[in-house]
Formats: sequence, C-alpha cells, structure tokens
Amino acid sequence: MIVIEGVVGVGKSSLMRHIKELGYEAFEEPVVDNPILPKFYYNRKRYSFPLQIFFLNKRFKHIKEAAKQEHSVLDRSIYGDAIFAKMLHYSGEMEDEEYEIYEELLENMLQHVQPPKLMVYLEVSVDEAMRRIQKRGFEYEQIVERDYWQRLNDEYREFFNNYSISPILKVNVDHLDFEKNPEDLEYILQLVKEKLDEIEA
Repeated sequence: MIVIEGVVGVGKSSLMRHIKELGYEAFEEPVVDNPILPKFYYNRKRYSFPLQIFFLNKRFKHIKEAAKQEHSVLDRSIYGDAIFAKMLHYSGEMEDEEYEIYEELLENMLQHVQPPKLMVYLEVSVDEAMRRIQKRGFEYEQIVERDYWQRLNDEYREFFNNYSISPILKVNVDHLDFEKNPEDLEYILQLVKEKLDEIEA
C-alpha cells in the first residue's frame, strides 16, 4: 500500500493516477461526490466536524479495501485527515466536544489499520500550492484566505518531519510538474521505485 500525502493542490491525485498505471488499485480522495466540502469552505465553523467525520469514515473504508489488494495506492491518509481536524480545533472552528469525539473515533479506527508500505509526502511552498489551487479553479477553494493555507502547510511540515509510522519518501515539488513534464514524472516515479526496492531489500 502506497499513500500519497501533501497539502491541498500539491498534485496527489495526479501522481496517484500515474502510479495506478503501473498496476496499482487506486483509491481516490472523496472530494468529487462530497456534499459537505463546498459548504465547509463557506462556513468552516458549521461544517468542520461533519466534514472530518465524512472523510474519516470514507478513509477507513478505503484502507480496509486497499489492504485486500496486492498493490494499492491511496490519495491522502487517515493521518493527514487528523492534521486538518487538529488545525480546525486549534483555530476554534471545531468545538472541544467535537474534537474529543473525532479523536476517540480515530483512535478506535487506528487499532484496525495497518500502516502503509510507503508514505510519499509531496512538500510544497504555500505560494506554489496557492498557485496550483487557483489554476485548477474550484470556486469554493478560491475564497479561502492565505492564512488558512499557511497554517495547513505548517501543520503538515511539522507532522511529516516527525513521521515514523512507516517508511517515508519526501519530495519537494515546487519545481516539478509531473502532469505535463515527462521528465519530472519519470524522476518522481524512479524515486518511488528506488524507495520501494530499499524497503524490500
């Protein structure tokens, strides 16, 4: 099981699709058919808790299904979901009682979750992430203030700088475009392959 992590707009879904072509069963992040996500960006305090529960539930289901596959790749992790919840609680956009429920549910789920074989963390600057967010054009993401993306990026960097749950591959993608540049794609896929070989050695 390979998991691809990183902040919003970093290119997780794009990389996942390319890894899928190598024979991996892909499990996409549930953002397309998510009835809560657009509402969340317009009213974060009202929808933080139901959104995070929605993601947590879907993620748990995906992990269980992915564990049955010989080769699988997931777009974002259950650990990344927890970063969002922590940040929303810290900012006061998720109530104390809601966060306690979230943490207890997460803890129960983690007892039934196996760590990924490889965590791929795509690191990016806030400015580059915002540029990519603007380029892909989801209306509800365009209204979000820079401070939110900055806090999210800071939380991600801190978490993955101390990550020890599984082997991890960190790649800075500020100057990589593996969607349009075949050389960039070949470079990052080679890094993934080398890390997997190292793990299996």
